[in-house]
Amino acid sequence: MIKPSKNDDLIHNRIENWFNSTIGAESNVMLVGGGEEPVYLPANKSCTKHRIIYRLDYASSALHELAHWSLAGAKRKLEIDYGYWYSPDGRTPDQQAHFEKVEVKPQAVEWIFSRACGLPFSVSADNLDAELGPSLQFKEAIVAQVKHYCDHGLPKWVEAIALGLVRTFGLIDQATLFSSEYYQLEGLN
Repeated sequence: MIKPSKNDDLIHNRIENWFNSTIGAESNVMLVGGGEEPVYLPANKSCTKHRIIYRLDYASSALHELAHWSLAGAKRKLEIDYGYWYSPDGRTPDQQAHFEKVEVKPQAVEWIFSRACGLPFSVSADNLDAELGPSLQFKEAIVAQVKHYCDHGLPKWVEAIALGLVRTFGLIDQATLFSSEYYQLEGLN
């Protein structure tokens, strides 16, 4: 995988600046770093813009939160955290299985976005306290979802963000990024 320049240690800023000046400006939403925890906040009386808040200054968190935004429908974008279920770290095996089921699409999209930026992608089980890493089935489902997107087309916002990241970073061409052969189980951490 092609890597961003070693001089570019603020990749999250490039992602944020690109998104906020293009898709975000058109959609009345802004990507904001520095959060203790990631969260989506719809516009309200005190803030007229929707906010996608990502954790600290992590590019991977920014891309993951953009993945959730790009998959959420218009009604979901009116709810805090899109109205999705979330159980914090320390989930039981059953809760972890549910987490993995609902995270397949966002993590598949995050993988595409990561590749567009030249960044590594690691599957997140998001359950460090329980010491449950991502299951093989979860990884296989993510690979299958990415391949499905590549072979059958991406949702509108996923494609728009991926193409914008390709243009912003200039590290990969569109044909390679959207080739299902580019995504293999062996490539997942």
